[in-house]
Amino acid sequence: MHRFIARANVDHFIGLLTGNDLTPDKRTNITKLLIAELDQLAHDLEHLEFVEKKASEGRNRVSQARDIRDGHPFGTIQREHAETLLVSCENLQTVLEDFCHRLRAKINSPGGTISTGPRRNLIH
Repeated sequence: MHRFIARANVDHFIGLLTGNDLTPDKRTNITKLLIAELDQLAHDLEHLEFVEKKASEGRNRVSQARDIRDGHPFGTIQREHAETLLVSCENLQTVLEDFCHRLRAKINSPGGTISTGPRRNLIH
């Protein structure tokens, strides 16, 4: 049951973070919640496929956000909004890719654990 809830929370937080209607403080808090949920999934290696799927979907989101941004002329408010969304998608993608990397490292090191080490300050 816990795994189902953690995965549902990951999906929910990703959905919230892909919008552009969050204040910077709310975005920071939701990103922290997402990281906490991902860290809970790190204890079970079967979640690597789930998180890699989320990272793959994220790469598509970044590409789509870039295309949307590039579809608006420079200097317009629409381009500014699209740029903000693109930055949010890129930051979210960095979190997902970092987690995948740490989980893969755990798999590749016998008896290893996922190091939570110092996190880059990617929360905006």
